[in-house]
Amino acid sequence: MERTLSYFVSDVHLGLEVEDPAGREGRFVEFLRGIDPAKTEALYLLGDIWDFWYEYRDVVPKGFVRVFGALASLMDAGVKVYFFKGNHDLWAYRYFSELGIELLRQPSFVTIGSKKFCLGHGDGLGPGNRWYKFMKACFTNRVLQTLFSTLHPWFAFRLGKGWSHRSRLAKHIGYEFKGEEEPLYVFCKSVPGCDYYIFGHYHCRVDMPVADGRLLVLNDWIRSSNWIEYDRAAEEIRVIYR
Repeated sequence: MERTLSYFVSDVHLGLEVEDPAGREGRFVEFLRGIDPAKTEALYLLGDIWDFWYEYRDVVPKGFVRVFGALASLMDAGVKVYFFKGNHDLWAYRYFSELGIELLRQPSFVTIGSKKFCLGHGDGLGPGNRWYKFMKACFTNRVLQTLFSTLHPWFAFRLGKGWSHRSRLAKHIGYEFKGEEEPLYVFCKSVPGCDYYIFGHYHCRVDMPVADGRLLVLNDWIRSSNWIEYDRAAEEIRVIYR
């Protein structure tokens, strides 16, 4: 059987202590286990899968065993798994690669069948957002990361989770996408030639034309489940919300 399916998912925010964290993880595991490896060639994780992720050289966050088990089962069956760092799980280093997950940088341009895709988490793309871009530059600075790594994991994880929780609740719930004025839309318009532009980050549903293609922004998993399925044989894309 030919593998023709690709899946895209974003903003699960595993570990975020709002609504039903255990139920959210269960829904995500159910989604992963529902992917048929005999028909699927790739799974794209578009960032913020974890609400806070920070790796030390010898320490990674606890938990999520069933998630990693489901991902491992897919990879063992031949499905390629790709991961974009989101603004909540950008401190992923060697661990994911050791598991067999390939880390990609946004924006990445991927050809699937006859269609060209522009992919990423979506944060910081486009004009403006100078303060956010400055903060992200600080978070990804090697010197500052080394200094943060000197903190004991007990303190570092509580500090990081507290910041992540406040950032999540303050900025994203109820966000209204600004259409053609949104920096992400401006970015997509500046790189024509793609059939699909797929991102997360904004925690709202977006489906609108842009440049030569279609901009799709996935909602989060806080209260529902959603993903995109693309069949390159049929050249059919489906946006699924449950």
